[in-house]
Amino acid sequence: MVDLTFTPQIEILSAEDAPRRRHWSDADKIRVVEESHQGHRQVSATARRHGICRSLLTIWRRQYRNGELTTQSGSAFVPVEMPNEMDTPLHQPAPVVQIEIVLRNGCRLLVPSSVDPDALARLLPILEGK
Repeated sequence: MVDLTFTPQIEILSAEDAPRRRHWSDADKIRVVEESHQGHRQVSATARRHGICRSLLTIWRRQYRNGELTTQSGSAFVPVEMPNEMDTPLHQPAPVVQIEIVLRNGCRLLVPSSVDPDALARLLPILEGK
């Protein structure tokens, strides 16, 4: 016998039911990448443990290697103490110290500690592209 009154059950799925994309902070990305570098762990095993795909972790590892992942948001100032030339003994030359300056555009600048501050102040805006 044929049942002509059968109506199949239909389930309607909407985009609201699907999980949203997760947003990873740079600090979280760095933590996962550093975990993937420990011991003999494989990239795919670390990615699986954190619920991300292997290719995303590979991208994060490349960004980490290129210095694109940072834990700081914006500029940071670090106190620098310059040795006074009068304090150094005559028989011992003043140590050569380099200062690393990381610009907002990602460029890194190494300058000797003896650099003229006025010349550096004129140079920084040019390197930042302003």
